[in-house]
Amino acid sequence: MRVIWIVLDSVGIGALPDAADFGDVGADTLGHIAESKTDFRIPNLRRLGLGRIDGVNPAIGGAASDQDGVPDRPMGIYGKAAELSDGKDSVTGHWEMIGIRTVEPFQTFPEGFPERIVKPFVEEAGIPGVLGNCVASGTEIIARLGEEHERTGKPILYTSQDSVFQIAASEETFGLERLYQICEVARRQLTGENLMARVIARPFIRDGSEDGTVKYVRTANRHDYAVPPGRENLLAYLEEAGVPVISVGKIFDLFNGCGIRKANKTVSNMDGVDKTLAMMKQEKEGLIFTNLVEFDSTWGHRRDVAGYRQGLEDFDRRLPEILREMTDEDLLILTADHGCDPAFRGTDHTREYVPVLMYGRGIEPRNIGIRKTFADIGETVGQLFGIRHLSIGTSIL
Repeated sequence: MRVIWIVLDSVGIGALPDAADFGDVGADTLGHIAESKTDFRIPNLRRLGLGRIDGVNPAIGGAASDQDGVPDRPMGIYGKAAELSDGKDSVTGHWEMIGIRTVEPFQTFPEGFPERIVKPFVEEAGIPGVLGNCVASGTEIIARLGEEHERTGKPILYTSQDSVFQIAASEETFGLERLYQICEVARRQLTGENLMARVIARPFIRDGSEDGTVKYVRTANRHDYAVPPGRENLLAYLEEAGVPVISVGKIFDLFNGCGIRKANKTVSNMDGVDKTLAMMKQEKEGLIFTNLVEFDSTWGHRRDVAGYRQGLEDFDRRLPEILREMTDEDLLILTADHGCDPAFRGTDHTREYVPVLMYGRGIEPRNIGIRKTFADIGETVGQLFGIRHLSIGTSIL
């Protein structure tokens, strides 16, 4: 038995009923992407049933002239899932998938971090201070403060509406290992009333151009320090049962390595697809768990509708490679962890349903409707491997 589980990070499909509590009424990541181009081409996702999910934007199904051989009867199981947990960030979404409901949301600091957090961090980290300390785009803030950072040695601290403590620093002048060390300090400190979902190291380098202008570019050496999830979850149960879990992308970081036997870092979505295919060729059993982060980090947060759309079309073109590599015993799962609508206001995640697509050669295609929790996916995986039940979730099969 083998499961290939791919999270299309932030590819939500419409606002949840409680979206007003999060300021997200009207958000629809995939729907707005589909509306942005009349010939939006995702035929392979449509073959699996994406456009038939209950209540989705009709544009996701495509015009009659844009079906590219999409059959009358879909190939896979299709539906969507709501989020039980209180939040709309990657940690909360991924944790719910494996059976952990977040009742008390992680702390956020949309006005910047207070002195009670910054002062002990600066002291224990042994740094001369911080720059920024505000809500900002990661690319914008390094462009604005990169030179001052190099001159003063003060790392750049910023956040968003999500529960993230992000530290940007130059690999060349500050040092990558030094950046990781101070992130570990922050992770140790951010507990109790200051508990945050993630501390994120955001290294960058100076990229000089021929005309003498300087710009700063983030590197692929990002590292996330998430809150440890505990042992009552799908990944821990799989480990106890001897089922190998192989991660691709930021999955390892989101779960702090819990239950994961082998980890593969990625630098882009397509690198993530390449590494997923490589693991499918190499690992003949267990769970291959992939996160494709560029939808969120490169296009969603930067409100790049055209880039997001191209990213989806690029993934769709690679999907047949994954399907061809599947055996008769394999199950493919495609889903998301939240929304990040690039056509919506602001630059943050959006509270949305996520798609649930499943394909296996021995599985009868059908509409599974609207699931009450992301954990239905994890419970399904657990059922297939014969492990104990999760505390939340009902198997889709």
